[in-house]
Amino acid sequence: MLSRVADNLYWMSRYLERAEHTARLVDVHLNLSLDQSRKMPAALRWQRLLETLHLPVPETGIRDDYHGTQIVAFDAKHPNSIVNAVTAARENARQVREKISSEMWLQLNTLYLDVRRTTFDSIWNQQPHEFFQAIKTGAHLFQGITDSTMAHDEGWYFIQFGRSLERALAIANMLDDQLRVLELSEREQTPETDDYFEWLGLLKFFTAFEAYCKVYTADLRPRRVAEFLLFNPTFPHSLRFCVEMMTSALQSISEATNMSRNSRVHRQAGRLRSALSFDSIDDVITRGTHPYLQDIQRQCMQIHDAAYENFITYPVESALP
Repeated sequence: MLSRVADNLYWMSRYLERAEHTARLVDVHLNLSLDQSRKMPAALRWQRLLETLHLPVPETGIRDDYHGTQIVAFDAKHPNSIVNAVTAARENARQVREKISSEMWLQLNTLYLDVRRTTFDSIWNQQPHEFFQAIKTGAHLFQGITDSTMAHDEGWYFIQFGRSLERALAIANMLDDQLRVLELSEREQTPETDDYFEWLGLLKFFTAFEAYCKVYTADLRPRRVAEFLLFNPTFPHSLRFCVEMMTSALQSISEATNMSRNSRVHRQAGRLRSALSFDSIDDVITRGTHPYLQDIQRQCMQIHDAAYENFITYPVESALP
């Protein structure tokens, strides 16, 4: 596969995952803001959310939910806004139109056109939830269509690699912010009312509340929430699961391209996979949640760089027989 094609498929997947992640976070954020018992000022909650999404906070701050939602969803100046992420995903797909199925292109182009036709005031005056739900549903449909209509060859694995890496980075970044602000402790008791909504919100950010309850019941305890989102091996929005999928995709790409599985990218991915397989929540608390999650984000970026070096920006001479 041409490195250009691999690059486009990789970033198409990452941008669409980013749009879905942002839509999910803002949708949950707006729903939770309806709970008037929460003591945290709205401006501070929006500041935290924008920092988590790597969106700059205006110098004047966030005035209200209308202002915050407009920035996250429709601000054309910021590449991580929903409209720009969907546009970037569609542009990458357009450049490899012949490598993806017509059904994939139709779904992504339809999502793009729906977003471009929408104005912020129109969704705000009607129902913002419906807009964010459409973004999430559109991304999920694209993933399902991709799995059903595209050959599971190296191109498909680049899509899986991009989605898993983007999701791992987003989860690690979100957990880093939330666990630091909430000051994760070792107390094993039911949180106060305001704390309860913080932990409930954290689970809902990752669509994890029902899955968590099946493992731990509805008793929200900080250690259990952190453990579930970090180390659960079967839940798609746990950090460990994403790294497992990312490592598996890299191994399949190497097999398809006859590249050594002893390269730097595989060693780095294997190291991270091993750590998340054997670390425990006690290890995280001992090291500190912030240093631990910062290290995971650093390792994910190193995997990105190594994958680019191996599969996308490699010297021409290395591809010659």
